[in-house]
Amino acid sequence: MCKLVSVSDILDGKLTEKEVEIKGWLVTKRSSGGVQFLIIRDGTGFIQATVHKNEVSEATFKAADELTQESSLIIRGVVKEDKRAPGGYEIRVKDLQIIHLAEQDYPLAKKEHGIDFLMKHRQLWIRSPRQTAILRIRAEVIKACRDFLDSRGFVLTDAPIFTPAAVEGTTTLFEVPYFGEKAYLTQSGQLYVEATIAAFGKVYCFGPTFRAEKSKTPRHLTEFWMVEPEMAFCDFEENLKVQEEMVTYIVKTVLERRRRELETLKRDVKPLQKVEPPFERISYTEAIDMLQKAGFPIQWGEDLGAPHERYISLQFEKPVFVHRYPAKAKAFYMQPDPENPEVVLCADLMAPEGYGEIIGGSQRIHDLKLLEKRIEEFGLPRQAYEWYLDLRRYGSVPHSGFGLGIERTVMWICKLKHIREAIPFPRTITRIYP
Repeated sequence: MCKLVSVSDILDGKLTEKEVEIKGWLVTKRSSGGVQFLIIRDGTGFIQATVHKNEVSEATFKAADELTQESSLIIRGVVKEDKRAPGGYEIRVKDLQIIHLAEQDYPLAKKEHGIDFLMKHRQLWIRSPRQTAILRIRAEVIKACRDFLDSRGFVLTDAPIFTPAAVEGTTTLFEVPYFGEKAYLTQSGQLYVEATIAAFGKVYCFGPTFRAEKSKTPRHLTEFWMVEPEMAFCDFEENLKVQEEMVTYIVKTVLERRRRELETLKRDVKPLQKVEPPFERISYTEAIDMLQKAGFPIQWGEDLGAPHERYISLQFEKPVFVHRYPAKAKAFYMQPDPENPEVVLCADLMAPEGYGEIIGGSQRIHDLKLLEKRIEEFGLPRQAYEWYLDLRRYGSVPHSGFGLGIERTVMWICKLKHIREAIPFPRTITRIYP
């Protein structure tokens, strides 16, 4: 009797010469004489199935001949080891059942397509081997983030999507009507998870965030996902240590559990194998000096852009922290450096190989008077932040946190040229379909 299995079970090499059943979709088909060669996808992997005319019924061979690309089917047969087959194994088909015969002229048939065409058909493009490899790595990155935090005593506390005020500045807010009032799509869950540290000590949120940045760079999305931990009684140095450990854990987990997907992407894993604490550190001032010497027209006080981050990250083999940015260039809630109040105790973690920032974090202001002053200096509406100020009135403690961008992390680990491949359905300033 055939046993229902997954393609990944077969590729693990434990089912050779066993009779199995696979449920999936036809990716490609070719014939050679009396043999039909089918590539089948089931969601866990891709495998070759061969239908030999002299080994199956006339009806089964005819069904195989009628199959169109992306038809759904069930096949039953014997697993054979074959080094010529993709993955080193194939299924010698005994029986085949068509569940749904896909329409002819599949839009993504074997030919070259431009990126705009592929993005318009993203709902089909994600079925391809490259895209499934990327998205499976994305899922592993998310799981690794949560496993790391959960195992270290962090509590997941969800933050709202609708917010009454800005987190990262008022110029990148998506405004939405809210029952006669104005609301905004969240730029970050940070302020809300700061509220939960007094209940749980160490917390995090995970969800979509939105930035109305009119940027067309290969590393910007208008909707992206972040993991945002916050820690009570945590200073700047302790914060950086958690970031180092978390990024290292993510990379090692992907290397261990998603090697097959990395091979599909032809990703050179040697640079990833170098990711070990401690990470290099340079101050913002040192970064500006480095950029000026390289010919970049940037002055102290300006925030770093994508070209600057790319240059800096190309100078290091491992992730590098750029720390202590000017206070005026960063968010209102960041703690000033006691040794130099013109800069704040913040750091951006730059991924190597030119990928730039994947984490932004800081020690947060815990003094009520100072936070009130910064809200005023930034011209923010105090009323919208009264609840946030309460956190400094009732049991305030030194605390720190950071946000890790899932798509930028996936982009780096997979070595993608554009961030749009790092999320199932990307949202950019020019795309909201499908």
